[in-house]
Amino acid sequence: MLEPALVTRPAAPRALDGVPAVEVVDLRKEFLRRDKKRDGRFARRRRHAALKGVSLTMQRGETVAILGQNGSGKSTLVRLLSTLLLHDGGSATIFGHDVFVEAGAVRRLVNRVSVEASFFKKMSAVENLGYAARFYGMSPKETRRLIPQILDRVGFPAERSGDAMEGLSRGMQQKVALARALLTSPVLLLLDEPTTGLDPRSKKEVQEFIREIRTTHDSTILLCTHDLDEAESLADRVGILHAGALLVLDEPAELKWRYDAPTLEAAFFAATGKQLEDEGDDDEDRGVFA
Repeated sequence: MLEPALVTRPAAPRALDGVPAVEVVDLRKEFLRRDKKRDGRFARRRRHAALKGVSLTMQRGETVAILGQNGSGKSTLVRLLSTLLLHDGGSATIFGHDVFVEAGAVRRLVNRVSVEASFFKKMSAVENLGYAARFYGMSPKETRRLIPQILDRVGFPAERSGDAMEGLSRGMQQKVALARALLTSPVLLLLDEPTTGLDPRSKKEVQEFIREIRTTHDSTILLCTHDLDEAESLADRVGILHAGALLVLDEPAELKWRYDAPTLEAAFFAATGKQLEDEGDDDEDRGVFA
């Protein structure tokens, strides 16, 4: 019996020259949410603004870090830019392609790593990466060569590469998620808490690889994190997102100067009145309805 032929994917869209890598203008997103009453019952659904007119521009090759508590809107921003959510207002383009009109083109320019990365749980790390590689049109020869290299670079133990994903720790799954994103050398890399759950050594290895992928593949990186050291060491500019509003976006040194703060942590507190590690209202963990 003949094996079905692989579907030939269309040529990847161009990252248009002379336009920003990311341009977001007055981007808004609302959810319907039920608040819990004191007696344990839920009130009627009400509209909650997850993003309130966010605007930002990123140039090609730039790394921008967005700092924010849980519920600040970081994950919502990443999901919108990766075409996983529809917006309620404003606009967003990636290398000149409209995120909400040209979603197919945008998906082939972007890859996303998040803390809730999904896999085929019964398949191994190698099998999941192999599937992703075939989906993106990579040859079997490329796949066999690149997968062990990338798993090694993100600190994934070779002896576990054949284990089912469901048997791996959250930290190890996160390494596979990062490896899957980097496998296709995306032009824009959207990282939503990429080192969450990793041990200190693995975290350092992943951060070094992020630096390398930016240099060797001319990648633009949007990094959403609550790790202040990670933001300052990896990013050209750092933004503070609070309660759905982007309060400021500037170079780390300029942020500290603006708020007369010795550290980014102090600058964040001066801008928001809250510590970064304080828990906010995390909409996506509390039953949000689009």
